[in-house]
Amino acid sequence: MIRVLLADDESMIRAGVRAILATDPAIEVVAEAGDGHEAVELARKHRPDVALLDIRMPRLDGLQAAAELRGTLPATALIMLTTFSEDEYIARALGSGVSGFVLKSGNPRELIAGVQAVAEGAAFLSPEVAQRVIAHLGTGRLSRAADARAALEPLTARERDVVALVGAGLSNAEIAAKLYVVEGTVKAHVSAVLSRLGLKNRVQLAILAYEAGIVGDTDEGAGPAH
Repeated sequence: MIRVLLADDESMIRAGVRAILATDPAIEVVAEAGDGHEAVELARKHRPDVALLDIRMPRLDGLQAAAELRGTLPATALIMLTTFSEDEYIARALGSGVSGFVLKSGNPRELIAGVQAVAEGAAFLSPEVAQRVIAHLGTGRLSRAADARAALEPLTARERDVVALVGAGLSNAEIAAKLYVVEGTVKAHVSAVLSRLGLKNRVQLAILAYEAGIVGDTDEGAGPAH
């Protein structure tokens, strides 16, 4: 079971999200919170696998709650519930250890896919959110694309494959199966790349893959490698 904490100050939103998650028998909502402060307290009590946090909440907003949970419960993956009007918050959240972003108005299947992905250690961005994050970067996009490609240049071919698949939203297990390696090798590659590039989490790595234009771009003809 994937144990989920849900935090949103609107009870109807919580009810809707809970109903969607209930359609997957492998997901259990173990606690609900109406603000960020309550979310942090309940997360410390229940230690969920995933915390779904609304970005804008009273007392403690989602970004502040995410920062506290990242420091005290690093094993809890974080997903932000967002709307189209919250680009600024999304950009700020990229540096807060958040693993995923899901639109409140998006396809219900994306919510379930996001919870499953981050619980397995992957990053997840709703397609609309990914597009808006890139668009929000504004002017200088071409230079950033060049910078992203330059940043990835020192990586080995296998590390670039891993980055491309992280960008595509695959979990470590899925990447391992696709590249014919063990999952521990993928984890080692991801950790090494994050450290070498000075990135905090897989979401930032996924954004870099988007900017460099290599999402899902791997050498499929290479065959098994170890």
